[in-house]
Amino acid sequence: MGLTAEQIAANFAEVVPAMTEAEARAEANRCLYCYDAPCTRACPTHIDVPAFIKKIATGNLRGSARVILEANVMGGSCARACPVEELCEGACVEAMHEKRPIQIARLQRHATDWALARKELPFRAGADIGRSVGVVGAGPAGLSCAAEARRLGFRVTVYEARELLGGLNTTAIADYKLTAATALAEAELVKGLGAEFRLGCAVGREVTWDELLQKHDAVFVGVGLGGTRRLGVPGENLKGVMDALTFIEELKLKPKRDVWVGRRVCVVGAGNTAIDAVTQAKRLGADVSFIAYRRGEAEKPCYDFEYDLAKKDACLFYWHLAPVRIEGDGRVERAVFKGADGREVAFETDMVIVAIGQAPRSDLLGSAPGVKRDEKGRVVVDAVTKQTSNPRIFAGGDCVNGGKEVVNAVADGKAAARGIEKMGIGTEKPRRHESTEVSRSGKNG
Repeated sequence: MGLTAEQIAANFAEVVPAMTEAEARAEANRCLYCYDAPCTRACPTHIDVPAFIKKIATGNLRGSARVILEANVMGGSCARACPVEELCEGACVEAMHEKRPIQIARLQRHATDWALARKELPFRAGADIGRSVGVVGAGPAGLSCAAEARRLGFRVTVYEARELLGGLNTTAIADYKLTAATALAEAELVKGLGAEFRLGCAVGREVTWDELLQKHDAVFVGVGLGGTRRLGVPGENLKGVMDALTFIEELKLKPKRDVWVGRRVCVVGAGNTAIDAVTQAKRLGADVSFIAYRRGEAEKPCYDFEYDLAKKDACLFYWHLAPVRIEGDGRVERAVFKGADGREVAFETDMVIVAIGQAPRSDLLGSAPGVKRDEKGRVVVDAVTKQTSNPRIFAGGDCVNGGKEVVNAVADGKAAARGIEKMGIGTEKPRRHESTEVSRSGKNG
């Protein structure tokens, strides 16, 4: 018997709720407002944490939101999805001497929710400087680059292959941390800065690299990674086998009662995405939801707090198991693994979710003119400016770092916009800016 709609709603409610005004003021007043604050240094976007918290303490939410969003335009998403235990809160001086850290993430959410509720960013686009940036990808890196470029006075057009903004923020983070509605609302704020968006417009299909470089002075690539890597074992095409990103996306974009989940769910992998998958399968109503990982517990790539969450949800973990094959008559019935001792172990299961990482976007990145990639398929960029080996193409986010946090992608996008300005791309000689329309029947965003 499946869970009721009410039970599912309760299971997917936010793990960390919003603060009330009184709670936020009380917590803000705990802050020591450190000089050269370690929390600010620990944040990849270097939000001035003491400054925004002090403004909350004085009731100035507009000013607080400004401090956050000027540094990190995706501050609302990051307040919900960042591994703050590893970043700002982990560096908080109040965490020392057995005290608890300031709840920086919840305070950041309190301020950014103020801006989201009013559907406005607390700053405007800069005066038009007559130069243009094309942004490929409307995920955190692309949206961050678009916002910063608009603040610097660039004309911006964002090209997104899907009909949906927000990238993995919208489709691939567990709902109990960040809802699709929040991610989409945040993306709409960037639209308000005057960037143009071409949705359903894939590079190499609706627009070419040559067209992008003809229409824009510089191009930023923030396309993230590709699909989930395949297991490479017999039986992975059976019904009931799916990749983690597809499973999570269905949960994000469909009514949850319409998403099928097995009774016994096996997740292969132990990264943060695997944790999201195994936890959500359990919360959706699986009787048993477990992870099988080829290495040991000490080598798990997920964060400890994610691991603890899954254990609290009664998810199980089996270590030192490498997938051998998936068995079943038309659909999954068993998943077979090889243990460290060489013996095979079989688990009865009717659903296998694959979460062993994403492959690079070799198809798209390989066609980018003059852009070098490393042996792992990652785009090679200048560490400061994010400029690639093609001086007019910049890149950031997962396609460069191989898969890090939302806040790292945001930092890269912002750095790239400043890099384009710093490198003076498009100022060498006057050039006529052509229309940014792309020839396509129908979809123009």
